[in-house]
Amino acid sequence: MIALHDEHGKAISESIVKTDAEALRNHFRGLSGTIHVALEVGTQSAWLYEILKPMATSITVCDIRNNKRRGNKSDRIDAHQLARWLRLGALKAVYQGDRNIRKLRDLAHGYLSTVSDSTRVMNRIKALYRSWSIPCGGRDVYYKRNRAEWLSKFPIRESEMRAGLYYAQLDLLKEHRKEVKKAFLKEARRYPIQKILRGIPGFGPIRSAFAIAVIGTPHRFRTERQLWSYSGLSVVIHSSSDHAIISDRIVRKQHKHNTRGLTRDFNRILKMVFKGAAIEAIRKDPMKILYGMKVSKGMRPEMAVLSIARRLAAITLILWKRGEKFDVAKLISN
Repeated sequence: MIALHDEHGKAISESIVKTDAEALRNHFRGLSGTIHVALEVGTQSAWLYEILKPMATSITVCDIRNNKRRGNKSDRIDAHQLARWLRLGALKAVYQGDRNIRKLRDLAHGYLSTVSDSTRVMNRIKALYRSWSIPCGGRDVYYKRNRAEWLSKFPIRESEMRAGLYYAQLDLLKEHRKEVKKAFLKEARRYPIQKILRGIPGFGPIRSAFAIAVIGTPHRFRTERQLWSYSGLSVVIHSSSDHAIISDRIVRKQHKHNTRGLTRDFNRILKMVFKGAAIEAIRKDPMKILYGMKVSKGMRPEMAVLSIARRLAAITLILWKRGEKFDVAKLISN
């Protein structure tokens, strides 16, 4: 559903177009004047962005979860509402990147899918053993070398057959995981910045590849706080009655901020990267020293890890923009 509005907000036309590249191109070729397009982020938003980019003056791929909706809902109503919000500048744009970074991003999502599928199957295997009260702690239950011994512990053949199916799935997923990981790391090595990111404490080839795939370019973020918010590392603060009139002057009150936890609208992959890197980095110097200093001052361990994750995010952004390598001396001096 495509709704067309003019510069004054008047609805000119509406059309139903087949979800096909050539059909969309033909429709937009028939339009004249300056064309501004808005579409909701979703499964096909990246595909639509690539198709319509050469044919429009601007394209806004938007996240409308924070925009209030009232009344009825349909494709027609949504299309006209998007056009009105676009004209008013009330849409929050979502970064799309380019075709080159999409290759690495697809491999990143493929690798994550195989990891999560493997974890799911492993949980099913242990759940089956526990349903028969068979102790199965550790990872030995997953290995091929003792598989026959483990399968023989089931009292009925049906449970043994069910476990065998899970093992077959796990073996196949492990092979797929190796293949996707190899392709993922190979594609990441095409980006020179990976060598710099791998020098940051807690970062290895996998985390640096994920950071490149998700961030794309560091110039998306003007400050480190924007990256913290996007990564789910920023604290949400609610306050009210912030000012008072004292001696006919407006004075800001000096009261403690009321925090509401971390931001809930964030990129899950990037949060996994920075928090995982922080947990890994505090095991050895120099981050181990910083972590110990924060805990000794009374900071809770989980908040100290969050603080280290924010520090690593800031370091990532700065080094990426400047093209510099990580320097321990600068970290300690700051």
